[in-house]
Amino acid sequence: MPSILSTAHTADLIRQGHKLLLAGDEALLKQLPQGDWIGGTIPYFMADTGGLMTRDGVFVTVLPEDVSAISTRFYDAEALPHIARDEPENGFSFIIIPAFSPLHLSFAENVYGYENIFNRPLMGWVSGIDLDDLGKVTPKVVDGRTGRWSEGDAIVMHASLRPGVTAEIGIVNLFTQGDGDTITFSASGFSVREAEINGVPTNFGEYLTRQAVSTKLPLVADYAGALVNVSIQSINPETGEVQFYAPVFPGVEYKFASPVTDYAGAFADKIGRIDSHPTIAVNCILNYLYGELEGKRTGDIHGPMTFGEIAYGLLNQTLVHLDLKHL
Repeated sequence: MPSILSTAHTADLIRQGHKLLLAGDEALLKQLPQGDWIGGTIPYFMADTGGLMTRDGVFVTVLPEDVSAISTRFYDAEALPHIARDEPENGFSFIIIPAFSPLHLSFAENVYGYENIFNRPLMGWVSGIDLDDLGKVTPKVVDGRTGRWSEGDAIVMHASLRPGVTAEIGIVNLFTQGDGDTITFSASGFSVREAEINGVPTNFGEYLTRQAVSTKLPLVADYAGALVNVSIQSINPETGEVQFYAPVFPGVEYKFASPVTDYAGAFADKIGRIDSHPTIAVNCILNYLYGELEGKRTGDIHGPMTFGEIAYGLLNQTLVHLDLKHL
């Protein structure tokens, strides 16, 4: 089971040849030897004891023997749209992108246009930092095989699976569309000033302020039954410009989510319905903050609480998991 370990224990696993996905404080990850691992910076986790912020341990996911081989590679903005060319015939790819980097924004806005992006499972997360360090340090990723670090490129582990094993991505989203106004946008992006509210052009920031909308609730789009969240980062009171944590897209109808009164209980209920134990899982820092999950258990799925979750595209306020299935 994935767990938070000391650097000494993590280093032992690396030296033993295990294939690992790691998350933790930059200072801890820099203490680890080279080996078959990739990692990203983050100090927030969902652990067996509940929500936890710590800079004293590394969150370790040991890939099982069903993962027969791995390769690792950094991708820049030019290479990433062609990631599918490197994906294994039977397997999955795990990506970590540094938050706030140009690649983070480019990936989020353009990934659905990448060639053959849905051919193989692509899962991952956006690395982050202690929120108290915003503006002081940058989120980073690292390739454990080479020891190379980056605050601008994505690190990817391509994992091949044994015959008879397949990978599937699932999501746990607490939110559903509320019964309020229908909201659309004329262009894609991480920020907007104008929106159409029930077809009427409106300054979006002024609308949110006038309606006293809780910005802890995401916008929710229904993609043929798959509910996708876009969370609000900030509102400029002077211009009405609204910043998001993920891009909105034109031609999509959004509604604000219905409120969730018991975050921990809702997660535990939905996680309890999953019929397998995921190999890998990541959750969202906004769920950690807005749900006040510090010290609260949300079920038996553990992982880093990240600055963005990736299930092919970038998601907000969502738990993403990858399951290995035996055929």
